[in-house]
Amino acid sequence: MVLRLVKIILVLQIGLFALLVAYDNIVDYGTNYAFVRHVLTMDTTFPGNHLMDRAIVAPELHRLAYALIIATEFVTGALCIIGAARLLPEIAAARRFAAAKGAAALGLALGFTLWFFGFLTVGGEWFAMWQSASWNGQESAFRFTVVIGFALVLLAIPENDT
Repeated sequence: MVLRLVKIILVLQIGLFALLVAYDNIVDYGTNYAFVRHVLTMDTTFPGNHLMDRAIVAPELHRLAYALIIATEFVTGALCIIGAARLLPEIAAARRFAAAKGAAALGLALGFTLWFFGFLTVGGEWFAMWQSASWNGQESAFRFTVVIGFALVLLAIPENDT
């Protein structure tokens, strides 16, 4: 039962983290919008970069991408918190606990997708964010991906009756 409690705590913490990130992106919109804009325009990548045909320079598309990021962070947080709330009452019963993992697993998978696929794959590789000395979020995205991935793997461990 201790491991089930640990699973709940991790899912809850990741949910709170994702909601805080979404909130911060709304409250400090300009700073974080600048990050998205620089990554998408690829204006701080290496000079002579042969990948510049991928750059997106339309501000409306920058705003749309940023809105999708914020929405994904919010949904990630909400699903994780809902998931933790659904898991807690089932902590004493292995089968019911296992059956209640859906929202938590979906929230963790969505967060993993945002920070791994969205930031590391799309931002880091497609838009060559790794080339930017000033607008490179790969290190942070990697940390988030590892933590969320760890929680997802832990949550997926089958339950036993003890």
